[in-house]
Amino acid sequence: MSAWSKTLTAAGITDPELRRDYSVQRRLVRRYRRSAYLACRVLLPAAVLPHVVAATAVMHHGDTLLDSGPKPERAAAWAAWEERVRNALETGTSDDPLIRTLLHTIASFPRHREVVESYLPTAAAELAFDGFTTEADYQAYVDAYSLPAFLPIAALLGPENDPEGRFRAGCRTLIDGSQRLDFVNDLAEDLREGHPGIPAETLKHFSVTVADLEAGRASDGLRSLVEHEVERARTDLRSGRAVLDLMPPAHRPMVSALVEIELMTAEAVLARGTGVLRGSASPSTAGTLKLLLGARRAAVRAQR
Repeated sequence: MSAWSKTLTAAGITDPELRRDYSVQRRLVRRYRRSAYLACRVLLPAAVLPHVVAATAVMHHGDTLLDSGPKPERAAAWAAWEERVRNALETGTSDDPLIRTLLHTIASFPRHREVVESYLPTAAAELAFDGFTTEADYQAYVDAYSLPAFLPIAALLGPENDPEGRFRAGCRTLIDGSQRLDFVNDLAEDLREGHPGIPAETLKHFSVTVADLEAGRASDGLRSLVEHEVERARTDLRSGRAVLDLMPPAHRPMVSALVEIELMTAEAVLARGTGVLRGSASPSTAGTLKLLLGARRAAVRAQR
């Protein structure tokens, strides 16, 4: 029996069709989020791993729908997807392998239904996104889209109950840092799509214009802008570590490792500086593997 088969069994997934469904999602997630998948694979308990993989696959599918093609086509594709998911939540059945894994994960973690239902309407914010005028616009986007899209994964790893909202607040801080880092790191891609994710008022503060960016002008102002945005992102990522204390101990090593990978990405973006106009930066594979192996050894020691 393969390690993945043992993982499915440990998670209580015994139906052959469901095992195939989860295996399909695993292959997809492993392909497009290799570092995150590897962190989950080596650091998460088997009982929750397939469910986190399924939730990640759902988020990836949603991102693909919202990023592919002209806006009217994206809106129509999302509406059709949302309808299929809502029908499945209502009936408890689906002919879509991805939705079947989602239904089983909700059956295993009933609290998951609420965050999924809160996520489904968020497409309106993403489809309406056309850049930000102010920092307040960016923060509203985090509340309307980034956080609800993050919670279906995070909720599987958090506490069973969050009556005071501390875990949600910590997740909000984490995703603010991660989203801000993504926007500065993906500046070249966002410019090609016509809507940089850095607010216009922030560009103006550093004497940078969209025309400068589109022309590839690597100014001192742009360098300072990158440093400013990365430092704000790092501050939130570090503060967001507070969620670790609210999680079951077995889930902390993986989430801690993912935060560290984000911080390593921040260092890579700083090193690239104005080079973000030519493409995004990422940590070295060797550095990522070293981090994960160290986290794995620490997790094993903690279990003894």
